[in-house]
Amino acid sequence: MVYRYESDEDAFVEHPGSRSDLPDVAPGPPAPAGPSPSRFPTPSLPRATPPALGAPEPPPAGVLPDPEPVPVRSSVQAPPPPPTQGYAPTEPLDLPRSRRSGRGGGRLWQVLVGGAAVLVLLALCGLGAAALLAERTSDTDRAAPGASASAAAPTPEPSSGDLDSRDTDQQPLTAKEVFPGKKLVVADGQPAYEVLKTHSSGSCAVAATGEIADLLVRLGCSQVVRATLRSPDGGHLVTAGLFNLTDKSSAQRARDRIRQMLDERQGRFRGLAAGADTEAITTAAARVGWQVRGHYVAYCLVVRADGGAVPAGDGTVREILYEMIELHLNRGVLDRRAAGGTAVQPTTGSRDSDQNGEELPGD
Repeated sequence: MVYRYESDEDAFVEHPGSRSDLPDVAPGPPAPAGPSPSRFPTPSLPRATPPALGAPEPPPAGVLPDPEPVPVRSSVQAPPPPPTQGYAPTEPLDLPRSRRSGRGGGRLWQVLVGGAAVLVLLALCGLGAAALLAERTSDTDRAAPGASASAAAPTPEPSSGDLDSRDTDQQPLTAKEVFPGKKLVVADGQPAYEVLKTHSSGSCAVAATGEIADLLVRLGCSQVVRATLRSPDGGHLVTAGLFNLTDKSSAQRARDRIRQMLDERQGRFRGLAAGADTEAITTAAARVGWQVRGHYVAYCLVVRADGGAVPAGDGTVREILYEMIELHLNRGVLDRRAAGGTAVQPTTGSRDSDQNGEELPGD
């Protein structure tokens, strides 16, 4: 490396290699004070040992003092000294990428290894649970072969759509279907009712009076099938039957309005006369019950055969209403009709009242 020293002549010179090549200087008279007459100052060799601290050593007599040493820079640059305390470099050190990101990379690997371990543990737990469940299932199948099949294919609940509308239940009722013979047994072991007369009509108004008859017509009632019967003990006359309405909604509206009309004396159900000794069924005060099943309204009215008043708490009348509406018309006639399709519809609660508007507790 060459340092360049500028002067008027713009000359430069290389730094000598060692002090041994310098010419010997003969002793002479001391030089006058002032700068050296030479063009370039004579470089001084580095000392073998550093001088002791303190005052500078005076030069020997007759020898000129060494000028300031010329700075020398070798072609190979030495690394910079480490910063002293309190020194902050203005630029970040250009460290290798591996040393700068070593700590973050280690943490990332720890997270990845930990996550993989958790996934492996969960997979092992899942496999163990599946194996245990499969073992229990096989044990259950061996113990009860039909149990798993019944659990896998539960019995479907019966549909109620076939009797909900005349669109799905188009076959009209017949008197023979509702009252098939001269004797009617509503339950095994029970005495029979005597069927005195049956009647079927396309005009529902013939089985009711006043507002009740008008209501049935407005709601689309297309058919009524009824009969008059004598109770097994002979003390009561009964008229019972079915009204065929458009759909379940219209039947429910009729059920709700009938009670209000009976309470307000706006109409009543008509009994069906069946001979000289049955006039009471058309004239005497009666107890009435009715119930909805699909698009049908089942009804029944009961009077005393002698035309007398029926007490409100008469247990025999209540039993007759239950047997005719629930056991015969609902569970007998309508169940058979529903079984002809696919439906088995649950029964609804019945209502009891008399023709004068007095309500009785329903069964």
